Amino acid sequence: MSDQKSLDIKVLGDSAIIIKLGEGIHPSIHQQVKNLSYLLDEYPFDGFIESVPAYNSLAVYYSPYLVYQSMNGFQIDGTPIEKVTDYINQLAIQISDLPVTEGRVVEIPVLYGGEFGPDLEIVAETHGMSVEEVITIHTTPEYLVYMIGFAPGFPFLGGLDERIATPRKLTPRTSIPPGSVGIAGKQTGVYPLETPGGWQIIGRTPTDLFVPDMSPPSLLQSGDKIKFCPMTQEEYDEQKKVMTCQ
Repeated sequence: MSDQKSLDIKVLGDSAIIIKLGEGIHPSIHQQVKNLSYLLDEYPFDGFIESVPAYNSLAVYYSPYLVYQSMNGFQIDGTPIEKVTDYINQLAIQISDLPVTEGRVVEIPVLYGGEFGPDLEIVAETHGMSVEEVITIHTTPEYLVYMIGFAPGFPFLGGLDERIATPRKLTPRTSIPPGSVGIAGKQTGVYPLETPGGWQIIGRTPTDLFVPDMSPPSLLQSGDKIKFCPMTQEEYDEQKKVMTCQ
Protein backbone atom coordinates (compact mmCIF):
# COMPACT_ATOMS: atom_id res chain seq x y z
CA MET A 1 0.00 0.00 0.00
CA SER A 2 1.12 3.58 -0.59
CA ASP A 3 0.91 6.57 1.74
CA GLN A 4 -2.23 8.67 1.33
CA LYS A 5 -3.14 11.96 2.99
CA SER A 6 -6.66 12.53 4.28
CA LEU A 7 -9.03 13.32 1.47
CA ASP A 8 -10.72 16.67 0.87
CA ILE A 9 -14.23 15.65 1.97
CA LYS A 10 -17.16 18.04 2.29
CA VAL A 11 -20.77 17.57 3.36
CA LEU A 12 -23.30 17.39 0.51
CA GLY A 13 -26.59 17.38 2.40
CA ASP A 14 -27.66 15.06 5.22
CA SER A 15 -27.01 11.82 3.34
CA ALA A 16 -24.12 12.52 0.98
CA ILE A 17 -20.55 13.78 0.87
CA ILE A 18 -18.37 15.00 -1.97
CA ILE A 19 -14.69 14.05 -2.21
CA LYS A 20 -12.39 16.28 -4.25
CA LEU A 21 -9.36 14.51 -5.66
CA GLY A 22 -7.65 17.36 -7.53
CA GLU A 23 -8.00 20.61 -9.42
CA GLY A 24 -9.00 21.17 -13.03
CA ILE A 25 -9.77 18.64 -15.75
CA HIS A 26 -7.09 16.01 -16.32
CA PRO A 27 -7.19 12.26 -17.12
CA SER A 28 -4.82 11.37 -14.23
CA ILE A 29 -7.09 13.07 -11.68
CA HIS A 30 -10.14 11.40 -13.16
CA GLN A 31 -8.36 8.04 -12.89
CA GLN A 32 -8.18 8.62 -9.12
CA VAL A 33 -11.91 9.40 -9.13
CA LYS A 34 -12.65 6.16 -10.98
CA ASN A 35 -10.38 4.14 -8.67
CA LEU A 36 -12.16 5.37 -5.54
CA SER A 37 -15.55 4.70 -7.15
CA TYR A 38 -14.37 1.17 -8.01
CA LEU A 39 -13.15 0.55 -4.44
CA LEU A 40 -16.50 1.65 -3.00
CA ASP A 41 -18.38 -0.65 -5.38
CA GLU A 42 -16.10 -3.57 -4.46
CA TYR A 43 -15.93 -2.84 -0.72
CA PRO A 44 -19.12 -0.94 0.18
CA PHE A 45 -19.80 0.08 3.77
CA ASP A 46 -23.10 -0.69 5.47
CA GLY A 47 -25.56 1.95 4.25
CA PHE A 48 -23.68 2.79 1.04
CA ILE A 49 -26.10 3.65 -1.81
CA GLU A 50 -24.02 4.82 -4.78
CA SER A 51 -21.12 6.97 -5.92
CA VAL A 52 -21.29 9.45 -8.80
CA PRO A 53 -18.02 10.42 -10.58
CA ALA A 54 -17.43 13.94 -11.92
CA TYR A 55 -14.44 15.72 -13.47
CA ASN A 56 -12.27 15.77 -10.32
CA SER A 57 -14.62 14.69 -7.55
CA LEU A 58 -16.79 11.83 -6.39
CA ALA A 59 -20.19 12.22 -4.70
CA VAL A 60 -21.05 9.42 -2.27
CA TYR A 61 -24.66 8.83 -1.20
CA TYR A 62 -25.54 6.77 1.87
CA SER A 63 -28.28 6.00 4.37
CA PRO A 64 -27.45 7.75 7.68
CA TYR A 65 -29.89 5.42 9.46
CA LEU A 66 -28.17 2.24 8.24
CA VAL A 67 -24.74 3.70 8.96
CA TYR A 68 -25.89 4.63 12.47
CA GLN A 69 -27.32 1.15 13.03
CA SER A 70 -24.26 -0.67 11.74
CA MET A 71 -22.05 -2.19 14.40
CA ASN A 72 -19.56 -3.61 11.94
CA GLY A 73 -17.41 -2.31 9.12
CA PHE A 74 -16.33 0.91 10.85
CA GLN A 75 -13.21 1.49 12.91
CA ILE A 76 -14.67 4.30 15.02
CA ASP A 77 -17.83 5.11 16.94
CA GLY A 78 -19.27 8.45 15.93
CA THR A 79 -21.87 10.18 13.86
CA PRO A 80 -22.78 8.60 10.50
CA ILE A 81 -20.72 11.16 8.58
CA GLU A 82 -17.72 10.62 10.86
CA LYS A 83 -17.94 6.85 10.29
CA VAL A 84 -18.29 7.24 6.51
CA THR A 85 -15.46 9.78 6.29
CA ASP A 86 -13.11 7.57 8.30
CA TYR A 87 -14.04 4.48 6.26
CA ILE A 88 -13.39 6.23 2.92
CA ASN A 89 -10.09 7.70 4.14
CA GLN A 90 -8.96 4.17 5.07
CA LEU A 91 -10.21 2.73 1.76
CA ALA A 92 -8.50 5.48 -0.26
CA ILE A 93 -5.06 4.26 0.85
CA GLN A 94 -5.38 1.73 -1.98
CA ILE A 95 -6.21 4.27 -4.73
CA SER A 96 -2.70 4.56 -6.15
CA ASP A 97 -2.17 0.78 -6.05
CA LEU A 98 -4.85 0.13 -8.67
CA PRO A 99 -3.82 -0.17 -12.33
CA VAL A 100 -4.77 2.45 -14.91
CA THR A 101 -7.96 1.31 -16.63
CA GLU A 102 -8.84 1.91 -20.26
CA GLY A 103 -12.50 2.47 -21.10
CA ARG A 104 -14.24 1.45 -24.30
CA VAL A 105 -13.83 3.51 -27.44
CA VAL A 106 -17.31 4.22 -28.84
CA GLU A 107 -17.60 5.62 -32.37
CA ILE A 108 -20.35 8.23 -32.76
CA PRO A 109 -21.22 9.06 -36.41
CA VAL A 110 -22.20 12.70 -36.94
CA LEU A 111 -23.86 14.55 -39.80
CA TYR A 112 -22.20 17.97 -39.54
CA GLY A 113 -23.69 21.32 -40.59
CA GLY A 114 -26.91 22.19 -42.40
CA GLU A 115 -30.15 22.06 -40.46
CA PHE A 116 -28.62 19.47 -38.10
CA GLY A 117 -25.63 21.70 -37.23
CA PRO A 118 -26.93 25.28 -37.45
CA ASP A 119 -23.96 26.77 -35.55
CA LEU A 120 -21.15 25.07 -37.49
CA GLU A 121 -20.55 28.12 -39.69
CA ILE A 122 -20.59 30.40 -36.62
CA VAL A 123 -17.87 28.27 -35.00
CA ALA A 124 -15.84 28.36 -38.23
CA GLU A 125 -16.21 32.14 -38.61
CA THR A 126 -15.31 32.69 -34.96
CA HIS A 127 -11.94 31.02 -35.50
CA GLY A 128 -11.31 32.17 -39.08
CA MET A 129 -11.35 28.71 -40.58
CA SER A 130 -13.50 26.68 -42.97
CA VAL A 131 -16.27 24.33 -41.82
CA GLU A 132 -14.20 21.46 -43.20
CA GLU A 133 -11.32 22.42 -40.91
CA VAL A 134 -13.66 22.53 -37.90
CA ILE A 135 -15.00 19.06 -38.76
CA THR A 136 -11.47 17.68 -39.19
CA ILE A 137 -10.35 19.12 -35.84
CA HIS A 138 -13.52 17.91 -34.07
CA THR A 139 -13.21 14.34 -35.42
CA THR A 140 -9.47 13.92 -34.76
CA PRO A 141 -9.16 13.21 -31.01
CA GLU A 142 -10.64 10.56 -28.77
CA TYR A 143 -12.68 12.32 -26.08
CA LEU A 144 -12.69 11.01 -22.51
CA VAL A 145 -16.14 10.77 -20.89
CA TYR A 146 -15.55 12.44 -17.53
CA MET A 147 -19.11 12.35 -16.26
CA ILE A 148 -22.75 11.72 -17.16
CA GLY A 149 -25.17 14.44 -16.12
CA PHE A 150 -27.31 17.50 -16.91
CA ALA A 151 -29.76 15.18 -18.71
CA PRO A 152 -29.97 11.35 -18.68
CA GLY A 153 -27.05 9.95 -20.70
CA PHE A 154 -25.49 13.37 -21.45
CA PRO A 155 -21.69 12.88 -21.65
CA PHE A 156 -19.37 15.67 -20.50
CA LEU A 157 -16.24 15.21 -22.62
CA GLY A 158 -12.67 16.40 -22.22
CA GLY A 159 -10.10 16.81 -24.95
CA LEU A 160 -11.63 19.42 -27.26
CA ASP A 161 -8.94 21.17 -29.34
CA GLU A 162 -8.66 24.78 -28.13
CA ARG A 163 -8.60 25.97 -31.77
CA ILE A 164 -12.37 25.37 -31.95
CA ALA A 165 -13.29 26.15 -28.31
CA THR A 166 -16.31 28.49 -28.60
CA PRO A 167 -18.39 30.24 -25.91
CA ARG A 168 -21.97 29.22 -25.25
CA LYS A 169 -24.72 31.11 -27.07
CA LEU A 170 -25.78 34.34 -25.34
CA THR A 171 -29.41 33.23 -25.55
CA PRO A 172 -30.02 29.49 -25.06
CA ARG A 173 -32.42 27.66 -27.33
CA THR A 174 -35.64 26.47 -25.67
CA SER A 175 -35.46 23.13 -27.46
CA ILE A 176 -32.55 21.15 -28.91
CA PRO A 177 -33.30 17.89 -30.77
CA PRO A 178 -31.91 14.60 -29.39
CA GLY A 179 -28.59 13.57 -30.93
CA SER A 180 -27.39 17.16 -31.35
CA VAL A 181 -23.60 17.54 -31.00
CA GLY A 182 -22.48 20.79 -29.41
CA ILE A 183 -19.52 22.86 -28.25
CA ALA A 184 -19.43 25.06 -25.14
CA GLY A 185 -16.12 26.64 -24.21
CA LYS A 186 -13.50 23.86 -24.08
CA GLN A 187 -16.16 21.14 -23.86
CA THR A 188 -18.05 19.13 -26.43
CA GLY A 189 -20.99 16.81 -25.87
CA VAL A 190 -24.13 15.18 -27.23
CA TYR A 191 -27.73 15.89 -26.21
CA PRO A 192 -29.38 12.44 -25.74
CA LEU A 193 -32.84 13.91 -25.22
CA GLU A 194 -34.75 17.01 -26.33
CA THR A 195 -33.90 19.72 -23.82
CA PRO A 196 -33.22 23.47 -23.68
CA GLY A 197 -29.53 24.31 -24.08
CA GLY A 198 -26.99 26.98 -24.93
CA TRP A 199 -24.23 24.99 -26.64
CA GLN A 200 -23.17 25.75 -30.21
CA ILE A 201 -24.78 22.95 -32.26
CA ILE A 202 -22.49 21.70 -35.04
CA GLY A 203 -24.09 18.38 -36.04
CA ARG A 204 -26.37 15.50 -35.10
CA THR A 205 -25.93 11.77 -34.60
CA PRO A 206 -28.59 9.11 -35.24
CA THR A 207 -27.09 7.02 -32.42
CA ASP A 208 -29.27 6.76 -29.30
CA LEU A 209 -27.29 7.66 -26.18
CA PHE A 210 -30.08 6.96 -23.71
CA VAL A 211 -32.69 4.21 -23.96
CA PRO A 212 -34.69 3.58 -20.76
CA ASP A 213 -35.27 -0.08 -21.69
CA MET A 214 -31.54 -0.83 -22.04
CA SER A 215 -29.41 -2.05 -19.13
CA PRO A 216 -27.67 0.21 -18.39
CA PRO A 217 -29.90 2.80 -20.08
CA SER A 218 -26.95 5.11 -20.87
CA LEU A 219 -24.81 4.06 -23.86
CA LEU A 220 -21.77 5.76 -22.34
CA GLN A 221 -20.20 5.49 -18.90
CA SER A 222 -17.62 7.58 -17.11
CA GLY A 223 -14.18 6.47 -18.33
CA ASP A 224 -15.31 5.56 -21.86
CA LYS A 225 -13.90 7.40 -24.87
CA ILE A 226 -15.78 8.85 -27.86
CA LYS A 227 -14.49 9.07 -31.42
CA PHE A 228 -16.69 11.26 -33.63
CA CYS A 229 -16.87 10.21 -37.31
CA PRO A 230 -18.38 12.33 -40.12
CA MET A 231 -21.25 10.77 -42.06
CA THR A 232 -23.26 11.73 -45.14
CA GLN A 233 -26.97 12.60 -45.30
CA GLU A 234 -27.61 9.23 -47.00
CA GLU A 235 -25.78 7.34 -44.24
CA TYR A 236 -27.69 9.30 -41.58
CA ASP A 237 -31.05 8.56 -43.20
CA GLU A 238 -30.19 4.87 -43.62
CA GLN A 239 -29.07 4.44 -40.00
CA LYS A 240 -32.09 6.34 -38.71
CA LYS A 241 -34.35 4.16 -40.88
CA VAL A 242 -32.79 0.97 -39.52
CA MET A 243 -33.14 2.19 -35.93
CA THR A 244 -36.76 3.16 -36.55
CA CYS A 245 -37.52 -0.34 -37.87
CA GLN A 246 -36.06 -2.09 -34.79
